Amino acid sequence: MSWLPRDFVHPLHVGIPGGAGHRLRPIAGADAPLDYPAVMGSRERLWSVFGPAWGWPSATMTYEANLADLERHAVEIEAHESFNYTIENPERTALRGCVYIDPPEKEGADAEISWWVVDDEVGGPLERALDAFVPRWIAEDWPFERPRFIGRDLTWEEWLKLPDLA
Repeated sequence: MSWLPRDFVHPLHVGIPGGAGHRLRPIAGADAPLDYPAVMGSRERLWSVFGPAWGWPSATMTYEANLADLERHAVEIEAHESFNYTIENPERTALRGCVYIDPPEKEGADAEISWWVVDDEVGGPLERALDAFVPRWIAEDWPFERPRFIGRDLTWEEWLKLPDLA
């Protein structure tokens, strides 16, 4: 993809400073048994955030549809088309959210980054650690000059109103 240098190597495992042992890693289809309950357990809030832009996660999303999504994300990661990092707990037994790094859909940025945590992490130490860490991680380890942090720098509603890339 033209949005990343040909020789860019994406990070595989990233500790979250202040995240009490949580880490980021690229998501895979094998994560579906942990991802599906994380997503559906926080579905109403996630829909209120991502629904208008992405139509996700629908109330009727099945385990199989979730698995297909994760397998598609894994292919996109390997092709460097977009990146979905899962947030793993220290024991690697639960997924606590995701970080998305995508090529821009709207004018004015060279990447669009967003993230979420499960409902019981909202406002807590893990979410605060992510809010502090993700912009710094993107600045230090990714080749972007104008990243846009949707839901942080601007609301999803504001993002939807931006002009699409030509």
